[in-house]
Amino acid sequence: MASVKRKLSCIVCPMSCVGEVLLEDGKFVGVTGLTCQRGREYAQEEVTFPKRMLTTTVRVTGGELALLPVVSRTALPKDKVFASARCLSGVAVQAPIHEGDVIYANILGLGVDIIAARDVAAS
Repeated sequence: MASVKRKLSCIVCPMSCVGEVLLEDGKFVGVTGLTCQRGREYAQEEVTFPKRMLTTTVRVTGGELALLPVVSRTALPKDKVFASARCLSGVAVQAPIHEGDVIYANILGLGVDIIAARDVAAS
């Protein structure tokens, strides 16, 4: 059985605790050094199924701006972030657009919507 210890800095709160995660055969066993439950949950997720938010831009047609900032409504699996960004590179939306509008529903079948991060008025 292979045991691995991995140091991890928590990003959940401003305390920035440093902890150590113990993995045995690639499975989470425990964590030390993190002072709150949220930090321990973050550490477990980070070593077993890491996720990240996606922020990027898409082209706008007929708008006051040429690009629209967009963001994933929730975090995506970390290994799908670049594929999601590539998928969005071919997207163009028609103005007007309102903050919170769904720009791309269920990207890559992950159950995560990409939404507008601001309003863009028509030109």
